[in-house]
Amino acid sequence: MTSAPRSPAPHERARPLAKGSTYPAKDLCSQCGLCDSRWVAYVRRACAFLNQRFEAMETAAHGRSRDLANEDELYFGVSQRMVTARLRPAIEGAQWSGIVSRIGVRALETGLVDAVLCVQQSPDDRFTPLPVLARTPEQVLAARVNKPTLSPNLEVLEQLPGSGIRRLLAIGVGCQVQALRAVQDTLPLEQLYVLGLPCVDNVSRAGLQTFLESASDSPATVVHYEFMQDFRIHFRHSDGREETVPFFGLDTPKLKNVFAPSCLSCFDYVNGGADLVVGYMGASFGRQWLTVRNPRGQELLDLVETELDLAPVSSRGDRRAAVQQGIDAYDKAIKLPRWLAELVGFIVQRVGPQGLEYGRFSIDSHFTRNALWVRRHHPEKAEDHIPGFAKAIVARYRLPSL
Repeated sequence: MTSAPRSPAPHERARPLAKGSTYPAKDLCSQCGLCDSRWVAYVRRACAFLNQRFEAMETAAHGRSRDLANEDELYFGVSQRMVTARLRPAIEGAQWSGIVSRIGVRALETGLVDAVLCVQQSPDDRFTPLPVLARTPEQVLAARVNKPTLSPNLEVLEQLPGSGIRRLLAIGVGCQVQALRAVQDTLPLEQLYVLGLPCVDNVSRAGLQTFLESASDSPATVVHYEFMQDFRIHFRHSDGREETVPFFGLDTPKLKNVFAPSCLSCFDYVNGGADLVVGYMGASFGRQWLTVRNPRGQELLDLVETELDLAPVSSRGDRRAAVQQGIDAYDKAIKLPRWLAELVGFIVQRVGPQGLEYGRFSIDSHFTRNALWVRRHHPEKAEDHIPGFAKAIVARYRLPSL
């Protein structure tokens, strides 16, 4: 007796949406790349902007969802371990010390994975992302330094069938990781590791140009930049020069609407679905913040732990008054004169929140802003779209009227 033929899975029948067509999330699309692969068939359940599913994602990835009664987990997600670190020696040309790149390299060198999903840059433009499935350490190192623009990382899933890749390390930001987790069980993989980056306020390439021209004294020579724990934006230029600008000196009226709607409606700053998260937001200046969420995350950290200068996390200061003042200033699009912005930055840098408290400051500031944005621009989505942990945080503050 012969068995009935197997029905093809949705992704085996589907094909990517045509580039330039209207994606299902429309104006909220983060261009994560899922719709540019055959896994577009799962977009209705996978897209972070169509179907918010934090608790289910965390439970599937980590065995449980975050404990909302635990202040650290309320803010930073499920965690087994939190530390701060620097890679010794640092990787030449890395944005900071190069921990993310080193983990990718070691994952390949040890045979833990067959490939690393990472983002190189276009040959024509430093800030145009080029997602790749890196098979060699050299290809991973070519992806070092952040690309602060929307990036279609998941389009390379289209390359997995027939590639021989059975074990994959995916490096990505929250919206990409949420979509990846939703389709994980349908991928032709034996094992998936996810190294997450904290992410907030990405822009289109045109939006990035507006930001650079508004904030830097030499936008054409900027190699990379980051909003850092000293309340200043650090720009590195092609000649090696470092330029810093106080947060409070930005041209808020010009930049208020430059960020992507997907980022203005995102509540996954800390990348809650990743196995291991590496960023800066919960560390003192000059160090990176690492959060291990599950045993796979510890496996990734084990690859490089002997090469790291490790220290415990710390916390100092009180963010709450600064957050409330920032809510009102942002909503009114207040722009400070440069001398006053420098003065405010000088004071806040010395007496303001540091370490984990700086992380909470940044989360509070963005969650309150984003909750207000969603309620004003997509009121029909607000109740289901804003996750419970974000609602609990936002409720601590007084928001402007809708």
